[in-house]
Amino acid sequence: MAVPDILKRVRIPVIGAPLFIISNPQLVIAQCKAGIVGSFPALNARPQSQLDEWLHEITEALTEHDRDHPERPSAPFAVNHIVHRSNDRFEADLATTGEWKVPIVITSLGARVELNDAVHSWGGITLHDIIDDVYARKAVEKGADGLIAVAAGAGGHAGHWSPFALVQEIRKWFDGPLCLSGAIASGRAVLAAKAAGADFAYVGSAFIATDEARASDDYKQYIVKGGAADIVYSSLFTGIHGNYLRKSIENAGLDPDALERGEPEAMKFGSDGSGKDKAWKDIWGSGQGIGVIDRICPAAELVERLEREYVEAKARLCAS
Repeated sequence: MAVPDILKRVRIPVIGAPLFIISNPQLVIAQCKAGIVGSFPALNARPQSQLDEWLHEITEALTEHDRDHPERPSAPFAVNHIVHRSNDRFEADLATTGEWKVPIVITSLGARVELNDAVHSWGGITLHDIIDDVYARKAVEKGADGLIAVAAGAGGHAGHWSPFALVQEIRKWFDGPLCLSGAIASGRAVLAAKAAGADFAYVGSAFIATDEARASDDYKQYIVKGGAADIVYSSLFTGIHGNYLRKSIENAGLDPDALERGEPEAMKFGSDGSGKDKAWKDIWGSGQGIGVIDRICPAAELVERLEREYVEAKARLCAS
């Protein structure tokens, strides 16, 4: 299966990961104008009626950009849906997404045939994130067009498999669009993802430290000052294992090295996205790749750096 045409409209093979709470229209628009896929979780728009406003804002801004800059049109954008049965906004969010015919839909925490069918009906494509080969097969069986392999080291909900093991097992049977997530914050890492067998790199944590990101100043500074040793892998906060900033856990009065185990059945997504996320709203997710982030900058500048490093890394390989 070839990479869909919609995913070829990128400057470099990068998809900006949807960042819970942090991704907003300003960040998505900046990412797309800079030439990579921008995305945001539908649950970030609160109340639910705001999702329509956000999609209008993004669509209008990118249409205007494309009209004014036909020589370098924007990349497409994506909306991320939590398809877990506890998300009581799912149907309303999907309907709003369909009204705007969003080109790319990213799905998490489950796979649903009805979502894939709906997105295909308006000409969009779906990418489903998975943490192992079993879930990857289930997602494709239910109609997902592509996969996002969430490996060890990824920010937020993350798997525990090596990226090399995860990609190579999927590539034994799947030749469709494949994105790799996990500690990717440089152009060199983007090229490594391609070399491993992925079509795209999924970059999230690096965009937390951008001007447009809806994160607190402290959160951004922790990203800039932190490294892999500052990341803690725990299931306490949502019931699903994820990576979080050690300092934010300490600030909540907890011992990062003695966290209790969380239970998946405790996970809940309310009509405003509340639940566990509300109880732990100051526990901040991050991937292990933040050691290369040394300053806060505009999203466009970050994309420029990723492209420069990506091109330089390819040139060195070709010269060796």
